[in-house]
Amino acid sequence: MKILLSTLLIGTLASTALVVSPAIAADTDNATEQSKKPKKIKDRRHPDYVRCRSEPLIGSLTRKKRVCKTNAEWAEFTRKGSRESREFIDDMQAGQNSTP
Repeated sequence: MKILLSTLLIGTLASTALVVSPAIAADTDNATEQSKKPKKIKDRRHPDYVRCRSEPLIGSLTRKKRVCKTNAEWAEFTRKGSRESREFIDDMQAGQNSTP
């Protein structure tokens, strides 16, 4: 009887080890992928370097909102703002220069 129980126990452990082994292998793969994090960019002129700045919230004297973007996103943000303000000024000047 002891031999039968030990055989069943060993068989059960072997079958569960086969079921658990892929999960353990997947966990170790995830751990190695997480350890391969990209290096932090230290060059402040790199297009992917992240810069943050605080912008005041309208209606509040003390609260500020922190905005973080990459250098490329900040450059596009500046170009878009310049383009929109230039268009606004051009539209306003066109209305003043009309001659009869």
